[in-house]
Amino acid sequence: MTDHGSGAAAGADVVGGAGGVGGAGSEVGGGARYEVWALDGIPEVGPGDDIAKLIAGASPSPGLLDGDVLLVTSKIVSKAEGRVIAAADREEAIDAETVRVVARRGTLRIVENRQGLIMAAAGVDASNTPAGTVLLLPEDPDGSARRIRAGLREALGVDVGVIVTDTFGRPWRSGLTDVAIGAAGVRVLDDLRGVSDSHGNELNVTVIATADELAAAGDLVKGKATGRPVAVVRGLGHVVAGDEEPGARALVRNAADDMFRLGTSEAVREAMTARRTVREFTDDPVDPGAVRRAVAVAVTAPAPHHTTPWRFVLLETEAARLRLLDAMRDAWIADLRADGKSEESIAKRVRRGDVLRNAPYLIVPCLVMDGAHHYGDPRRDAAEREMFVVAAGAAVQNLLVALAGERLGSAWVSSTMFCREVVRDALGLPAGWDPMGAIAVGRPAAPPKERAVRQAGAFIEVR
Repeated sequence: MTDHGSGAAAGADVVGGAGGVGGAGSEVGGGARYEVWALDGIPEVGPGDDIAKLIAGASPSPGLLDGDVLLVTSKIVSKAEGRVIAAADREEAIDAETVRVVARRGTLRIVENRQGLIMAAAGVDASNTPAGTVLLLPEDPDGSARRIRAGLREALGVDVGVIVTDTFGRPWRSGLTDVAIGAAGVRVLDDLRGVSDSHGNELNVTVIATADELAAAGDLVKGKATGRPVAVVRGLGHVVAGDEEPGARALVRNAADDMFRLGTSEAVREAMTARRTVREFTDDPVDPGAVRRAVAVAVTAPAPHHTTPWRFVLLETEAARLRLLDAMRDAWIADLRADGKSEESIAKRVRRGDVLRNAPYLIVPCLVMDGAHHYGDPRRDAAEREMFVVAAGAAVQNLLVALAGERLGSAWVSSTMFCREVVRDALGLPAGWDPMGAIAVGRPAAPPKERAVRQAGAFIEVR
């Protein structure tokens, strides 16, 4: 057993071999090496207690050295900060701590809490707290870590890093692990981008979550029911830094980079509500692959008689777009003149159609009546066509939602429906393809305005 002085917890020390955090540490036996052990002598924590003083005053002495990293379980921080409530208030507390619901399965909620963490029940926990109570996470875990670090510097004269830890489940992986939710004086991320590996390959995306790896190492010796809420890592002084380090908040992925931000049903609802009509686009090119993925979603729409009554004409070249839009403009102007409109009125109306002309990509959805039944009865034949039109609309809605999921804006404009022969001629389409408007696609030039709230009850009749 390695001797850590009087601060070692019996049977609770681990020596990390080569390949410890960052591949560095104190040199022992020619390899990179670190040590981690849990502290004994930390008393039960109550509201108002000073965590740093409890650690400094532990018996046996913690024996801390400059460059050590302390891993402090968030529960004792919550107790010291008075973040204890009656268990009967748990659901209300989860609501209060929740910023948004990520996924819900029955009574289980995975949420983003006010600290920006994605976790079950907003971190409201009934373990390691007296019966009838539950614990909330610290209000500001990074601030808590800074206070503990400063307190240990004052009490013991040591420069240590501090990580506040909590237990998380993880998507795609069974089991729980400890992660860093607060940090002070620790380089929480080790950015290796631009560094070459042992084969000379440049690393392009490798950023190591050092603080999380340390938290997990500490959990191996602290345990969940041993009464040892603090662990020490020694031999990784290179991860200890100054007070200017950003803290564990830097580990939270921002929304724009989060590809898995929502659960399945929540993602569907979010995508549906995120679909907005966008009329102004940037000049950025549209990825044809993204459009094809959206079309693959579009063609899953329901349709009558097991048919597939949709075709999507993708105008990916400027020449094709201008050929269509110029032909449509000329036909529209001719119609407006035939209606007796003034040249000024005509020019104003044509300008309103610029949403298609200014888009970097156009899609022309077409209705194809292959497989439709013919009854010889005008009423039934009209209803048959309506079924196919409804199916085309469902496919277009799927398409618009899927485009929003690809971060593409869109505007569905009806204009091609008023000059179908012109469109078919300009695009060389078969006679049986009926254009159902045109969809402008591109990167939105500005965030959409807030959507007016619509109460579902206003559109529901129950019988």
